[in-house]
Amino acid sequence: MTNAERDFIVEKVKEVIAAPSCCAELKAAAQTYLDTLDTADEKEAGKLLVAELEEDVQDIDSVLAFFSSDAGKAYFGAEKAAEMAETAKKVKAAGGTTCFCPACAAGKAILDKKEILM
Repeated sequence: MTNAERDFIVEKVKEVIAAPSCCAELKAAAQTYLDTLDTADEKEAGKLLVAELEEDVQDIDSVLAFFSSDAGKAYFGAEKAAEMAETAKKVKAAGGTTCFCPACAAGKAILDKKEILM
């Protein structure tokens, strides 16, 4: 891994951790990765982070369905859910394939370069 690649990954991992939409399990995996940088455990922590990201980063169709559902309306409120559904439609129309929340966006950027963590 080059210094530039490492810096990119570390920046995106920090973005994942800081995202209000990041779940506890992903936040823990991301923090563990940061805590193991430059140790013998770094590679294994990177693999675990990738596995958690693959589980948690949502595709655009799933989030669009959630925002449009009764559950999404109950969770966010009808107005906010409708607003988020519209944003999801725009992201999809523009060719986006994943959720647009900060955690998923940073997570997708990491997944796009996961081979450097493996």
